[in-house]
Formats: sequence, C-alpha cells, structure tokens
Amino acid sequence: MTLQKAGTKVDYTVTYLEMNACPSFDWPHLPLGSTAALLRAENPPVWWFLTLYDAVGRDYAWEDIHTWEHAKIKGWLTQDTMTLYTLLDHGWPQGFFMLEDQGDGICDLAYFGMVPEAVGRGLGSWLLKTAILTAWDRDGIRKLTVNTCTLDHRRALALYQKNGFMPVRREENSRVLTRDRDLSRVPS
Repeated sequence: MTLQKAGTKVDYTVTYLEMNACPSFDWPHLPLGSTAALLRAENPPVWWFLTLYDAVGRDYAWEDIHTWEHAKIKGWLTQDTMTLYTLLDHGWPQGFFMLEDQGDGICDLAYFGMVPEAVGRGLGSWLLKTAILTAWDRDGIRKLTVNTCTLDHRRALALYQKNGFMPVRREENSRVLTRDRDLSRVPS
C-alpha cells in the first residue's frame, strides 16, 4: 500500500470545461446484462451524500465538503438548483452525479463519479452521457460546465472531452491533505 499521509502538501491542476450545445448522441443504453437503475434523490440526507462523496472521492482527495457544517451541506443539497442522482446496481451505489443550475442558462455538473468497484464495467460512460443529456433536458440551459483536476481519475479529463466538453481554462493549486490518501487504489 502506498499512502500519502494527512498533512502532505500536493500540487494539482484544475481544468475547467464547457459544452455550449447539446451533443448529438442519443440517450445511452445500459451495458448488456446490467440491472442498474438511476434514481433522483428527493431531499437527500447529509449522510447519504457524504457516503457517495467518500465512496467515489476518497482516493482522489475529495475533502473540501468535510470542512462544512452539516447545516450548510443540508442547505446546499436541498436548494431548488441542486439535483442528486444515484446509480444503483446489485443493491448498492455504483456512482452518482449532481447537477447545479447556476442561473442565466448555465448548468454545472457539480459532481460525477463511480465507486472503485464499479469502474471498468461500462457504467461510467453510460452515467456520464446520461448526466449530460439530463442537464441539457432542463428548460433554458445554454451551457453545461464541469471541472476536473489531476487528483481525479487519470482518464477523467479525456472522458469529458470525448463526450463534448472543451477546456476553457486551467488553474494551478496545492492543498494539504486532511486524510490519508491510498495511492494503490488510484488507477495508474
């Protein structure tokens, strides 16, 4: 096991991407033999979101929301502009995405990811295309945004670009890890 210990400073690059028109691909079909279902959460409890956030992001240094008070997380989750979708298969969460209306026709793919145990089964591509088309299916949307960073899955940026997002800017950052990060679980 290779660990980056809590307290380690890590440098990373954030890439901001946009999509200015609905893509031409059709709604995707689930991979053959999949029994998955996508469910929209109604007033999701904080523990449910944090469970998904940690299951997907623990290996990618998703730590920021843990600094928020639970009341702040609850308010953010339940605002009218935020929607959480969970992909379930075989009785457990495989991944999730969140869409946040930013106003002025802009929708942000605020969070997207798969749990490690679900990677490589074809569900991630299905979920991303579904997230994109779900965003574009909203009234008045004229732009879809997302960001990813070099701490995320190594194929995240390429996957976003393959599905129609275009990089618009990059930003260099650093952070001090607040939790140990198991690099042996991060695909190389």
